[in-house]
Amino acid sequence: MAKKKTGSKKPASTSHEFQAETAKLLHLMVHSVYSEREVFLRELISNAADACDKLRYEAIQKPELLDGDADLGIGIIIDEKAKTLAIGDNGIGMDHDELVENLGTIARSGTQAFMEKAKGDKDDVNLIGQFGIGFYSAFMVAEKVEVISRKAGDDKTWKWVSEGGDKYTIEQASKDEERARGTEIILHLREDAEEFLDDSRISSIVKTYSDHVAHPITLAGDEPRQLNAGSAIWTRPKSEISDEQYKEFFGSVSGVYSDPALTLHYKAEGLNEYTVLLFVPDEPPFDLFDPERRGRQKLYVRRVFITDDAQLLPAWLRFVRGVIDSEDMPLNISREMLQDNPTVAKIRKAVTSKVLSELKKCAEKDADKYAKIWDAFGAVLKEGIYEDMARRDDLFELARFKTVNSGDKKISLKDYVAAMKKNQTAIYYVTGESAEKIAKSPQLEGYKARGLDVLLLSDPIDSFWVRTALGYDGKPFTSVTQGAADLDNIEIEKSDDDKKSEASEDELAILITAMQEELKDDIKEVRKSTRLTDSPVCIVADDGGLDRNLEKLLAQQNAHSVSVSPPILEINAANPLIKALAGMAKKDKSSIKDAARLLLDQAIILEGERPSDPVAFAGRMSEVMAKVFAG
Repeated sequence: MAKKKTGSKKPASTSHEFQAETAKLLHLMVHSVYSEREVFLRELISNAADACDKLRYEAIQKPELLDGDADLGIGIIIDEKAKTLAIGDNGIGMDHDELVENLGTIARSGTQAFMEKAKGDKDDVNLIGQFGIGFYSAFMVAEKVEVISRKAGDDKTWKWVSEGGDKYTIEQASKDEERARGTEIILHLREDAEEFLDDSRISSIVKTYSDHVAHPITLAGDEPRQLNAGSAIWTRPKSEISDEQYKEFFGSVSGVYSDPALTLHYKAEGLNEYTVLLFVPDEPPFDLFDPERRGRQKLYVRRVFITDDAQLLPAWLRFVRGVIDSEDMPLNISREMLQDNPTVAKIRKAVTSKVLSELKKCAEKDADKYAKIWDAFGAVLKEGIYEDMARRDDLFELARFKTVNSGDKKISLKDYVAAMKKNQTAIYYVTGESAEKIAKSPQLEGYKARGLDVLLLSDPIDSFWVRTALGYDGKPFTSVTQGAADLDNIEIEKSDDDKKSEASEDELAILITAMQEELKDDIKEVRKSTRLTDSPVCIVADDGGLDRNLEKLLAQQNAHSVSVSPPILEINAANPLIKALAGMAKKDKSSIKDAARLLLDQAIILEGERPSDPVAFAGRMSEVMAKVFAG
């Protein structure tokens, strides 16, 4: 924590208001009931380590930034008399604008999401790091926080002060407070937080949470001592690393301080040498579905941090967290050069294969654990089925699906194919908003009657990959809500005694013609259904068009000027209502007009949509009810 004197005149301090969400967050921090307040030290040390990493990277291009002080580290000072705890580093530092941006504006770090979750689970110590708001955890133990910082290469030191209310001040630091470089955070501890003035307490916290930090963490005193191991954990032999140490390092790179579902730690040797320490979390990170779909794997070159945005894994593996440390790339490689770097491409390909291999091993050896991984990240892995043709077969092996016949479990495509019925030539699926809702779709009746299994696909990505995937094991994917159901070659699993009689062919033809005339502006055609066994009607998409669920998704996004095309209305010739209407139509085609409209609206409602004219639908329904009760 070196000081540097200058003769510059100190300007007046300026007062700033926190944004609304930040003020709410600070209030929550101060009044929260976290059972493990000690995590604040973990978060501040993590930020300090990041600052040192950033300076080391910038100094590759600008060595002068180190200014003769190349030994990067983190220092902790306890002042029992002043009741302060200071955490300092000689890293990159911050200037005036960066203090405002980084400490006064944090909505982009997921503040609102944090507060919503914290309201229901205030004892979850994992929340702080997970939502990127580590600095503000200081207010759990401090009644006032001072941040004194000087950016490497600048000539001014700035002081940021807040008491955890709705305002903070920034001013140029006094001469006595000036630093040569880096940041010092001074916590004026609350009365109920004086336990953190104890040397042994601080030492224990650092050993527990931050022993893996690569920079030395030193506790000041008559005999300063280093509290952590001070070496990158991934460089150590696996035999020397405990499960708890892996867990803590996983927490530092993911913000989730729980046991990872999978840990991959190995060293690749040969043409390209690199060390990998990656983790598959046991729960989805809050930014899993961020539109930017960025990965969160950190790239190091010979223990020097380069970037956490090198796209070391494909976007559909963005939930995997950890580090990859290369021995081959030049230290002065730029972030822009990484995109076209052949070494990065080779590492990406090899590590992706390794991750998929480990997931497959998990699926084979521990089905229950893998089921939890798939529940958490299956929707993201299926993005790979859509995007990555080269990996599609590997991902098909990993995919798990809820089906009509699977109950609460999810099955593999291999299991599905093994259980296919005689004369079944396709893998049937239905898409929609939720598995529970689409499992009740009337279009499934004919398939259920024949004992055919159907994949229940409820993730938005499902509507896309099923169109691009050619099939699995030679069996094409076929939608049960699109085209004509070719079920004649598969026997119904019911006795002949249960077979229902149908309306006569001539009556049915008249009914179809009458309904077609009445509904011609709203549908493509009316036809007899082979997929319905109980319900009177359903709507399906044309065989040559898009699946209706996909059309709706694209229409909502206004993609490619897509609009939902008129559906095909199928009628069940064995349904009592349809048979009665067929008899009426034979006598007077005009008598079934309102019924035709009601049946179409009924089919639309069963699809989770609203009728095109709700007022007219309600009026027709009221008339029908009046006739029923009046009769």
